Amino acid sequence: MTNKNLDKAEYIRKLRKKLCLRPTEMANLLGMNAAGERTIRGWEKEEHEPTPAKWKAILDLESTLQAHYDNAPFKQKSLEQSEFTFIDLFAGIGGIRLPFQKLGGHCIFTSEWDKFAQKTYLTNYGEMPRGDITQISASEIPNHDILLGGFPCQTFSQAGLGKGFSDTRGTMFFELQRILTEKKPKAFLLENVKQLQGHDKGRTLKTITDILQGKYKQNIPEDVPISAEARHALSEKLNYWVDFKVLRAGDFGVPQNRERIFIVGFDKNQFPNIDFDSAFNWPTPPKTSTKVGDILQTQEELSIDEKAHNKDRFTISDKLWAGHQKRKEMHKTKGNGFGYSLFTPESVYTNTISARYYKDGSEILIDQQQINKNPRKLTPRECARLQGFPDNYIVDAVSQGQIYKQFGNSVCMKVIYSVAEQIVTTLEYANQTTIKNLKAS
Repeated sequence: MTNKNLDKAEYIRKLRKKLCLRPTEMANLLGMNAAGERTIRGWEKEEHEPTPAKWKAILDLESTLQAHYDNAPFKQKSLEQSEFTFIDLFAGIGGIRLPFQKLGGHCIFTSEWDKFAQKTYLTNYGEMPRGDITQISASEIPNHDILLGGFPCQTFSQAGLGKGFSDTRGTMFFELQRILTEKKPKAFLLENVKQLQGHDKGRTLKTITDILQGKYKQNIPEDVPISAEARHALSEKLNYWVDFKVLRAGDFGVPQNRERIFIVGFDKNQFPNIDFDSAFNWPTPPKTSTKVGDILQTQEELSIDEKAHNKDRFTISDKLWAGHQKRKEMHKTKGNGFGYSLFTPESVYTNTISARYYKDGSEILIDQQQINKNPRKLTPRECARLQGFPDNYIVDAVSQGQIYKQFGNSVCMKVIYSVAEQIVTTLEYANQTTIKNLKAS
């Protein structure tokens, strides 16, 4: 092995540690495929060396990350300037993070396994999320005040066939539980689909809340696929005050009929004298009137996009439109209402945007009869607005198909902000009251 190879291997090892990256995150930053992690480990073991192009990308990596940070629209304040800390798990594109950041919080750890979501997150926040949370021990995660987690919901949703804990994605709750057990943050906010409330006749949600409250007495069956650390953590009892509520985006000023369940908790061991039944209040939905036109881009903006890309990226083809109409007619014959949904600027709200939106846009199509065109899909910017994201959120860090998936998997930021306000206010009250009680005693 030549000294040249040795120098490269040592440089890669040192750079990765300096940037606090695991091989997977480094591979994602370098635009490598699924085998990228193994390739990087091979470089570091001097088994082979990077191509000239990859070596240049490695040499540029530090400046590339710095440029992301410098250009990110949502850089956070320093830890010293912040009022509380939080971690962002199953982070997606940061829809839960930003409201807590705006309310004075500092995010000290992020985890998101999807490399495309990582890229959008990096572009907007200037920070590269850590990867798969199942591969990160709880001891590696910094202590924090609030845990945030929009844990995977496919197994509890209608689209996910409702398998729940029998599916690996459904067991991601136990990853949150093991971190709560190890770190014992003062509070948490968890988010999932509305269907979690009724899944398995309510037993799944009861299991979750019982575990969080320290009331769960049974063992999780051995055939449920959870990590050894998570299974061990179940032997330790949590003691959180817990409440949950289903909230609808359309009630918070966003024209989307999106309902999600939110689970909030406060640690009774750290706040033994606080009556959280009185201290915490769910936000009152303003129920301001909405219409789809509020989130739509202008025809001029659409024309500019068409010129920039040399094509209309959003109007669906004759073939796809014919297919949508045919399927809707078939469903109508069968007596059900399945099929595409068409909306106008005057519609009060749209359907829920989903991760499958990129496929054919059938759940939300915008009528274009007035300009003699087939219906169109929402633009990425309109998807962002439909989820309550600010207009300076960058939506073109990844392909159009990927950004559609990301917004379909994300949260309505306006709902999150309203819930976050209540959590932060309650936490401030609990902290101040507990300090007063300690001084009085």
